[in-house]
Amino acid sequence: MNILITGATGLVGSAVARRLIQEGHTVRALHRAGSDRSLLREVEDRVQWVEGDILDIYSLEQAIQDTDYVVHAAAVVSFVPRDQDAMYKVNVEGTANVVNTCLKLGVRKLCQISSVAALGRPDLRKVGGGHDIVITEDQRWEESPTNTHYAKTKYLSELEVWRGVAEGLKAVIVNPSLVLGEGDWDRSSTRLFRYVYEEKPFYTEGLMNYVDVLDVAEAVYRLLFSDITAERFVLSAGSMTYQELFNKVATAFGKKKPTIRVSSAMTAIIWRFEALRSWLTGSNPLITKESAKSATHRFKYNSQKVQNAIGLTFRTSDETIRRVCESFSKGI
Repeated sequence: MNILITGATGLVGSAVARRLIQEGHTVRALHRAGSDRSLLREVEDRVQWVEGDILDIYSLEQAIQDTDYVVHAAAVVSFVPRDQDAMYKVNVEGTANVVNTCLKLGVRKLCQISSVAALGRPDLRKVGGGHDIVITEDQRWEESPTNTHYAKTKYLSELEVWRGVAEGLKAVIVNPSLVLGEGDWDRSSTRLFRYVYEEKPFYTEGLMNYVDVLDVAEAVYRLLFSDITAERFVLSAGSMTYQELFNKVATAFGKKKPTIRVSSAMTAIIWRFEALRSWLTGSNPLITKESAKSATHRFKYNSQKVQNAIGLTFRTSDETIRRVCESFSKGI
């Protein structure tokens, strides 16, 4: 089959590309000029590269022409205020362009790589804090202080997919939690590994939910070629505290574990300091108001639906962390 992937140069998109190539499918990748292809270095010559952008409808049509399936992974992920306009444009308008083009060209099926953030988080002032809150695919979006602008853009982008479904497009959506995998540890979630490798002493309160990038790719592969449509699926292998994650990564690297807990009050001070430093230097803040809030919450995501639908078995955190740390250690 001929399959187009947007965002193929990213962590998730590259893993999906490798999984599809492994099964003998023809993979076409829409990429911007000068994009970093390093995550697909070992299979770069087996990818059909098409220069373009999801905001450029002409190049998007050229890329999707004569393809059977589309995997839409391109997105801007940021908690920095200055990136909000670009995030809304790429994540929402870009997804609308992908959906419209799929409808126009008669694509068999679309799989959107969304995020658990798109499910929304309840207002803790209404449900009360101090306990873990479990979220499933049935969670209804509500305006809440716990939702970031990134979450809003992913929610709005999903609405574009549901519109496409209403107009006759077959589509599925996957909602991964924090994706752990091999990649560039200066980008995306893999920066957490570098943070621990450099023996930073701090860890925050709150829970993080995780999933192996290989499991995300496997879910996309199975769902894409299934008869399932008009459904979304949470992809999350489990949850742990940030301290637990950092300790496991530190052990795998043979590094010192973080020992200083950053309280909610300390976090509030740090993000304000970072906002000032960012304004003075023009650099991106290391922590923002939105990311600070997210790091102190206790939300859990239930993946039973995808396990029942396609029999997906998630890798354990120990297996994932060990493999990823070994990969990074070889490149150091």
